[in-house]
Amino acid sequence: MNGLEEYYGKFCEDKRLLSRHGQVEYRTSMKYIHKYLKEGDRILDVGAGTGRYSVALSQEGYQVDALELVKYNLGVLKAKKSTVKAVQGSALDLSRYPDGTFDLTLLFGPMYHLFTYEEKKKALSEAKRVTKVGGTILVAYVMNEYSVLVHGFRDGHIKESIAAGKVDESFQTHTNMDDLYSFVRLETINQLNQDLDLERLQIIAADGPSDYMRPVLNKMDEETFELFMRYHLATCERQELIGASSHTVDILRVH
Repeated sequence: MNGLEEYYGKFCEDKRLLSRHGQVEYRTSMKYIHKYLKEGDRILDVGAGTGRYSVALSQEGYQVDALELVKYNLGVLKAKKSTVKAVQGSALDLSRYPDGTFDLTLLFGPMYHLFTYEEKKKALSEAKRVTKVGGTILVAYVMNEYSVLVHGFRDGHIKESIAAGKVDESFQTHTNMDDLYSFVRLETINQLNQDLDLERLQIIAADGPSDYMRPVLNKMDEETFELFMRYHLATCERQELIGASSHTVDILRVH
């Protein structure tokens, strides 16, 4: 928790989502949120950060509850003076919310920082419990291959990561709280859904290749960037792109 507090005290999530590569992730995620929202739906944003999604959705007229672990982020969210009902809390304990309260639940941050399979399963189980039967859960993950390619090979840490046991012979990462982020492969996501009897509606590459292309995107004029957005939105459902995306969003139905 102290590491997360320190990290998010220095890191501006709003600024990231307004950057070119962040816009790709945000606009893509919002497209699919709206695909599954209906008029009058009640939304829970678990791990809401500074409220980039929850505040925008509340401004559209939806009733939104938000839960955020990090006090700094929660303070930024509340300072936006929206109608979001924001409280501090953990994705592992949603006991303040009765069963079947929400039509749509977002789990867009917690899986990044939960390091054991059981913790991830607990967070997703809690999201399932508070979501109505027939409702939708959108879960974001940070993908293993992105970490290996970027932190490992591009940034020159691959040999030390292997020596420290952070990357195994199959190039699966093994991180802990000191590393801040947990990275997964599709088989882990699939196993979570199977264990919790959740039906996948779609899984998308939320930002596709954009995180690898930050300097390229930043140099684009607006017309070219909009062409890139059109390309990305046309291809983000293609299964061959999912595993190498920086972020994925798994879209699930509760039975």
